[in-house]
Amino acid sequence: MAGRTYKTEAVVLRSIRFGEADRVLHLYTLDRGRVGAVAKGVRKTTSRFGARLEPLSHVELMLHQGSGELQTVTGVDLVHPHSDAREDYYRLSVGLIGAEAMLRLFSEQEANPRAFTALTRFLDLLDEAPHSTQRPALDPLALSFQLKLLWLSGYLPHLTSCAECGAADAALVGYSPRAGGAVCAACAAQSEAIALSTAGIRSIETLLTSPLADAGAAGLDERSARDALRLVQASYEYHGGFRLKTLSA
Repeated sequence: MAGRTYKTEAVVLRSIRFGEADRVLHLYTLDRGRVGAVAKGVRKTTSRFGARLEPLSHVELMLHQGSGELQTVTGVDLVHPHSDAREDYYRLSVGLIGAEAMLRLFSEQEANPRAFTALTRFLDLLDEAPHSTQRPALDPLALSFQLKLLWLSGYLPHLTSCAECGAADAALVGYSPRAGGAVCAACAAQSEAIALSTAGIRSIETLLTSPLADAGAAGLDERSARDALRLVQASYEYHGGFRLKTLSA
């Protein structure tokens, strides 16, 4: 039994009520990637674990791997509660966008330390992030994080030349998920490209190549932010066949 119990850092991405007092947790762990676990009795007022297993919490867990699909939480220590983000509606909304993106893009039990580091960095920055827009889906930190997750999952958009014909001197006017990047006017007319502004493409490239901490300094206007959001959504739909529910809120 001891051989099936292990310790790992994790972030709680989602928490679902299960039975009378339990919760099923969707976790992203440092050592094993995406993991599902049950926290037994966590909804009881006497539970030692309850307040430590809220969504967005960064924790150190003891997990037991039994014969079923769900592992069992046997111990919890807080690394960072991220209560400042969770108690602010705007920041919570941004955080849940990032959490859902992790759930959909990194769905396997396979360690990805770079993705885990990006997630914890995103949450650390979120605690003090300003209310940048009226719509959390257009927040520069949310957009920057999702673009970096696309990069880490193998879907880095090509933005420096036409991804269809390779022209380096042509103006780029759209994004083709099939081609995997920005396209010129001639290629956009022949493919199912979404229209993007020149400023939007530049802003997307800045968000991709700059640290998460600099997302707010990328100079996103509303049109550029909408362009970035459209690219992200088109990439999700084409490469993964899904839409994030949190982006439509």
